[in-house]
Amino acid sequence: MIKASICTIGDEILIGQVIDTNSSHLATALEENGILVARMVSFGDRREEIFHNLESELTENDIVITTGGLGPTKDDITKDVLAELSGSTGTYEHAGQLAIIRGILHGRGIDMLPNNRAQARVPDRCEVIPNYLGTAPIMVFRFDSARFGHPATLYALPGVPHEAVGAIPSVLEDIRNHFHLDNILHKNLMVYGIAESALSEKIAAWEDALPNDIHLSYLPNTLTGIRLRLSIYSGDADEEEERLGAKIEELKTLLGDLVYSDHDDTLEETVGRLLKHAGKTLSTAESCTGGEISHLITSVAGSSAYYLGSVISYAVSVKQSVLGVPARIIEQFGVVSSEVAAAMAEGVRQLTGSDYAVATTGLAGPAGDDASNPVGTVWIAVTGPLGTRTVKRLFRNDRKRNIERFSAASLDFLRKYLEEDLMNN
Repeated sequence: MIKASICTIGDEILIGQVIDTNSSHLATALEENGILVARMVSFGDRREEIFHNLESELTENDIVITTGGLGPTKDDITKDVLAELSGSTGTYEHAGQLAIIRGILHGRGIDMLPNNRAQARVPDRCEVIPNYLGTAPIMVFRFDSARFGHPATLYALPGVPHEAVGAIPSVLEDIRNHFHLDNILHKNLMVYGIAESALSEKIAAWEDALPNDIHLSYLPNTLTGIRLRLSIYSGDADEEEERLGAKIEELKTLLGDLVYSDHDDTLEETVGRLLKHAGKTLSTAESCTGGEISHLITSVAGSSAYYLGSVISYAVSVKQSVLGVPARIIEQFGVVSSEVAAAMAEGVRQLTGSDYAVATTGLAGPAGDDASNPVGTVWIAVTGPLGTRTVKRLFRNDRKRNIERFSAASLDFLRKYLEEDLMNN
């Protein structure tokens, strides 16, 4: 199997000033195309460090992809190091990238400076893939077996995230043209409502019985739950598709309604698909989640077909005056209660005329403990044709993480309500 290394270059990564998202996008794309990502490495803007790290990675891997260090300023020295590493003796100006640079700068009303033009000049031992999203070209360096003991290729990408991600299709096309790639197959099962440790224990016997060539990964995420990913590296594509499909069906039987998708979906996408297919509508009333549920729902393209709107009723006065929550309910049960959550959901459903509504009230923290509701408590209500249902959840995280968990739990509770109502009718 072809092995790859992903290298991020720049002091800003090492000191935490910039979060490296490029490596994640690159690794996902490479794995999906049958390339094993063997290493991810980060190093700073020092000539010797860049040179020796890249030399080492090229010795150990068939493909090395770098991001960063290609800007117009003096601290961006990666191009010079790559020239030395590749044995280049001169440079040439790439006309296509120069035209792109000129167009970008003129579009911004900026004159081209010498350091901008210099970005189109590349080492003479490299090939160029034009970067239509920025000024630094994508440079490709190919090495024969004499240099590192095997053929190797280095792709130098800009570090700006949207440029690096935008370069991925062109890089993959070049890889496919120059390397023989093995078949690789992944299938995902999305699970919510169970801790990773409990899930592992629940499917332990099933996992132990997996054939040696099928690999299971647990990929947890606050907003989406746990992605169970089954993978087979190499083999006949049709045959392996059938084998993985059978294993996914076994997992579905084991996990029941903990499973919300057998694709790489989010909870908000799953909820949206159910609503759109049924031609039904949704509204939300949020207190402790502060609009996060609405944000997640509207992040899905086409959500205007089923989502009507939200009331962020953070203050008690808004719960009463806009949503119609009776003062006596708040006085008797408290703001963080099943009764208030139910009244909020029913109020926003009546206000908007939606078929379904979900509401939250809780304590995201860090302060606010009371006798019956510690920080991390949320009451969730869903109302619709099946009546109004509520559930209490408790999470022990910081404020931001609590809000995310409240929102994900709300979408999952709504998802189960919709499945019961819509799939049985």
